[in-house]
Amino acid sequence: MSTLRRWAISYVVALVVFTVVDGVWIALVASGLYRAELGPLLAAEFQPVAAVVFYLGYVAGLVYFGLQPLAADVPLGRRVLAGALFGLFTYGTWGLTALAVLNGFSALVTITDIAWGMTLGALVTWLSALLLRRAGVLTPHTD
Repeated sequence: MSTLRRWAISYVVALVVFTVVDGVWIALVASGLYRAELGPLLAAEFQPVAAVVFYLGYVAGLVYFGLQPLAADVPLGRRVLAGALFGLFTYGTWGLTALAVLNGFSALVTITDIAWGMTLGALVTWLSALLLRRAGVLTPHTD
């Protein structure tokens, strides 16, 4: 399988998994938490372009650092750890920066977002890797 095809399939699978998992999180937890903790800081209207740009970029990073579709010898556990660390660093950057510079930003949201970022990165990497192994895009490593 060509390098470009392996990357493209990995990206599409991770994007679908990420969108579903994060959508459930937003619907069940984040929207209520954000309204309760950040009410006056929230935009009057949802900005879909910003969300789409974030999703596209985040998933690209998750594929590169977590799934590593060109590295056949990486154990699943290491991929998942890399995905969790990517989530920690990206969501941590957002949450801690917002806490540092925005008046009235919630420490609870910061902690929750960082924990979610780690969980999301690990979960999306794990689920995507399993699907990609079944499809023959990632070759299994003897863990």
